[in-house]
Amino acid sequence: MATALHDLTAVELVKAFAKKRLSPVEAMEAVLARGRRLNFTLNAFYRTDAKGALAAAKASERRWARGQPLGPMDGVPVSIKDGLAVKGWRSPRGTRANDGIAPAKADAPLVARLKESGAIIFAKTTMPDLGMLPSGVSSLHGVTRNPWNLARNTGGSSSGAGAAVAAGMGPASIGTDIGGSVRIPAAFCGIVGLKPSGGRVPYSVPSPMLAAGPMTRTVADTALMMNVITRPDLRDFMALPYQARDYLAGLRGASAKGLRLGLLLDMGYGLALDAEVRQAVEKAASLLQSLGAKVEPMRPILALDQARHIERYFLGRAWTEFASYTAAQRRQVLPYIARWVEAGARFSASDMFRSMAALANLRERVIAACAAYDFVLSPVMPVASFAADAALPNLRRGLESVCFTAPINQTEAPAASINCGFSRSGVPIGLHIVGQRHDDMGVLRLAKAYEDARPDQRPWPDPI
Repeated sequence: MATALHDLTAVELVKAFAKKRLSPVEAMEAVLARGRRLNFTLNAFYRTDAKGALAAAKASERRWARGQPLGPMDGVPVSIKDGLAVKGWRSPRGTRANDGIAPAKADAPLVARLKESGAIIFAKTTMPDLGMLPSGVSSLHGVTRNPWNLARNTGGSSSGAGAAVAAGMGPASIGTDIGGSVRIPAAFCGIVGLKPSGGRVPYSVPSPMLAAGPMTRTVADTALMMNVITRPDLRDFMALPYQARDYLAGLRGASAKGLRLGLLLDMGYGLALDAEVRQAVEKAASLLQSLGAKVEPMRPILALDQARHIERYFLGRAWTEFASYTAAQRRQVLPYIARWVEAGARFSASDMFRSMAALANLRERVIAACAAYDFVLSPVMPVASFAADAALPNLRRGLESVCFTAPINQTEAPAASINCGFSRSGVPIGLHIVGQRHDDMGVLRLAKAYEDARPDQRPWPDPI
């Protein structure tokens, strides 16, 4: 059976364009048609620029006809998370409080790099208020649904990106991750999501804990995107030195042989690990061991009282924005988030300074615990899934739902999610692969080795 156009990967599209077997216009039309068919149900996009996308596709078609593509992603449709700036488009960051925000005056660094490569930025994806939830619930955008099971959550905060890529509404998207926001929706939607090393992908307002990264269906597509979005931008004053590396070529010969892998099934705090999540991750670890890796169980790393400082950092960050809102704007924020953020008003400068010092200690503990291993394997989320309209799997224990992902952001280490099984509800389960800081290539190579060896995957979902 021939692969539907909307199901072609970015790598497959570029090869087809180069061989003149397919036009970027045909590919873009297929993706737009898929979006028109599914977006009402999934709510993955809050803005689609069909006219601009088709004009860009026609320009790409002319370049390919001349054999002069702008770059390695010329003509590939890419959607962008709400929180990232696209020139001329608004970025309300998921909340009704920002519904009247002005359009962006400039592209975010990675958006600029994608456009320079010829990629077609055609849509903005949904996210929860201020990116402060690991779910797809937003006061502005509504509920984003998982294409594998419409009653289940996509995860967040790059919720629309996860749903769109899994459903074939474009082969690639860009998300952001400060506590798991790329990896969690990638896990729940069965795609590949990479949180790069801190500073690897330029960011216009950089933070050691925040990264933007690719969300795709394959490791190869993620590598292709890294070839583009890692290119330098002077606006990021915390960026790593640029490495002119071909991530896609670096996947050749990917192997797990000889690697020492830590298996972390208990962070030391967090929600109880679902049995089906444990089974899927342990099965993935066994497969990698059969490929020549040495897998060793790890002891818990952190306690809840240490992890609370991560939450305080999130609160302080969100309160800074929330405090600038008028009373009317504050009433527009998702009630759960508004109640949570208001706690930030009680923290003094001394409280925040102590928490930042505690986070430095937490970072040291996590790095030390992982230092003995080439890579660490864990679940992405302790739960397999939860209801589509729920803000969290457990409202009283929000921080504990991101126990495997949020501590890794503190270390600036690269980490990826790749599908390793399915829950009883039909929602995918993510294997979390964490590397040493700066070893983004190594994470991708191990993910590729697993991807090549894992059992055949289920067909991609068709929600309607």
